[in-house]
Amino acid sequence: MSKKSILTITAALCALLALGACNKNTEQSNNKPEEQAAPMAAATPIDPATVATVSGTVKFDGTAPKASKIDMSQDPGCKGSNEAENVVVNGGDLANVFVYVKEGLGSRTFDAPKDPVVLEQSGCKYHPHVLGVMTGQTVQIKNSDPTTHNIHPTPKHNREWNEAQPPSAPAIEKNFAREEIMLPVKCNQHPWMKMYINVVKSPFFAVTDKSGKYEIKGLPPGDYTLAFVQEKLGEQTQKVTVAAKESKTVDQSFKAGAE
Repeated sequence: MSKKSILTITAALCALLALGACNKNTEQSNNKPEEQAAPMAAATPIDPATVATVSGTVKFDGTAPKASKIDMSQDPGCKGSNEAENVVVNGGDLANVFVYVKEGLGSRTFDAPKDPVVLEQSGCKYHPHVLGVMTGQTVQIKNSDPTTHNIHPTPKHNREWNEAQPPSAPAIEKNFAREEIMLPVKCNQHPWMKMYINVVKSPFFAVTDKSGKYEIKGLPPGDYTLAFVQEKLGEQTQKVTVAAKESKTVDQSFKAGAE
């Protein structure tokens, strides 16, 4: 064999080895762990002697829509009655509105609570229907039903996942790395099961109860924009200024037909 042929074969082998290494590196990069949010700076201290409270009631202006009944007969494991929760009104009070400080906190940072928030599946229904959580805080998902659920968040800014949870299975624990308002969650096994998780960077948020009431505590004095978000009726905002130790009432209303 000529020297030229030996050099040609050697070059070909080197090329094949390089290609194999390249493919291996590509495979490893495709299987890299999920991207994590950058670590947050140390929490900004807040003087507890100066903090304020904002509270109020959210109303529904107009004729409340009648809640539609949900047929759960496709699964014998789904017991009890169930109604749609897209607009829940009691005596003019609007439930399940997410209220949070949208603007005004500046560069302040906050530690995520160590205690998890719980999302319960019972009666083939999510409890609660609207949930607030901080970035990085654990969401503990439980199944109290005698049937399997498939929990499936469909976010825009966070990682999508879909996990089955049989009866009596251990709780599923997840967290969300990025802010996202009204992140939809559904169950692939039971198409009527829907709820919303709201992920924010501060602890200053609340969800209105059945009487339309909310309360946000521990707010440092300052000028803020409060956002009121409802899954069908959209978002409304209000400016509010709170002084040290002040308790301020901020009410809001949504009009019928806004959906």
